[in-house]
Amino acid sequence: MTPKTILVLGASGLIGRFVTDDLRSRGFRVVGMARNLSPAQTMSALDLELPILSLDVTALKRLLSEHSVDVVVNCLGVLQDGPGSDTGAVHCDFVARLLQAVADSGRAVRLVHISIPGAAEADRTAFATTKREAERLIAVSGIPYAILRPGFVVARSAYGGSAMLRALAAFPLDLPEKEMTAPFQLLAVEDISATIAWLAVRDIDDAAVKAVTWDLMQAESITMAGVIKQFRHAFGTAGWPRIAMPSVLLDLSAKIGDLASYLGWMPPMRSTAITELRRGVRGDPSAWIAATGIAPKTLAETIGRHPATIQDKWFARLFLVKALIFASLVAFWVVSGFIALFVSYRAAAGILTAHNFPPALVDPITIGTSLMDMSIGVLIAFRRTAAAGLVAGIVASLGYMFGAAILTPDLWIEPLGALVKTGPAIVLMLVGLLILDNR
Repeated sequence: MTPKTILVLGASGLIGRFVTDDLRSRGFRVVGMARNLSPAQTMSALDLELPILSLDVTALKRLLSEHSVDVVVNCLGVLQDGPGSDTGAVHCDFVARLLQAVADSGRAVRLVHISIPGAAEADRTAFATTKREAERLIAVSGIPYAILRPGFVVARSAYGGSAMLRALAAFPLDLPEKEMTAPFQLLAVEDISATIAWLAVRDIDDAAVKAVTWDLMQAESITMAGVIKQFRHAFGTAGWPRIAMPSVLLDLSAKIGDLASYLGWMPPMRSTAITELRRGVRGDPSAWIAATGIAPKTLAETIGRHPATIQDKWFARLFLVKALIFASLVAFWVVSGFIALFVSYRAAAGILTAHNFPPALVDPITIGTSLMDMSIGVLIAFRRTAAAGLVAGIVASLGYMFGAAILTPDLWIEPLGALVKTGPAIVLMLVGLLILDNR
């Protein structure tokens, strides 16, 4: 029997990547598609990089036809509006084009759409309202569909909110009490894949699963505090004393996260994330369990199957520190250049003059190096150019060190050790370069 062909849209994400790989292991022919795939994610000739959100109805129809697609799994989603992220375009406009393409394709295609749990009347963010509008578009489309509303998804890999929970577990830090007591029903990512596999082998005309909307999550009710507690058992930090973060600090962190998103970064702590966190994650999985017979993994099975490895611990500890590393490097380069150019220009130029540099070169070198330092800081601040900025910072620092060794060797024994401290700064930039990846 020819295996069903499943097209996974958003195959680079936490859910999409696992679903793509797991369904292949189950014998399905899976086409994994994303706008960007890392080299490690390109495991098959059927892993494709395409500008998905730019595809029109004709291109989507051709895609369905060329790959003989039987099931489309839509894992695309963005948390918050910002540069390069438009919740309406991703959650509504694209879904409308996809539905039209499926309807016009002449093929019997089932759409499996990953959405969010919760009551529509509780929606407060653009993320939630556009997700709900996509559900409405699918429900009235007339094509066979399954809308899956997973709880808080936990996978072996970590990204965004799931990474933040691990980080909290690795540090003696709690969120404010209101957030810690929010309902928080979990789901193991394996249960999403098992559900899609179950749907894929059902007859397309089976009335029982032709139009379904299911909450996918553990039946047991739990709070965020309970989830973090389980992570702490895995990390061996359960007995540590903890400090609760003040609400004002959480709100401030969200605002800083919003600002970082405009620079191209995708921090887990943003206004939308905090709003959704306070809303909680809850639903009723009884219809899903009854229909599929899938028993969702328990909290202990999802998180506590294995103790945290050293890789897990390093990641969790570095996750929160990563923002501090990049913020400090940006401040280091921008502030040092600013001070040399605007605050202590005469002192900076005087160093060159004191070492018998030609007077005609003193001002150009002082101004040029100051502007270079500030430019490096700006490059590091933007996610798209951060790698180039870090490399430039390492090269510039090495240049300062070697140049000083040749032209001004006495600066190496200067009481404050300015040049000696450049070495640790280079190491910090190297660390930033090594932990730059998000996926």
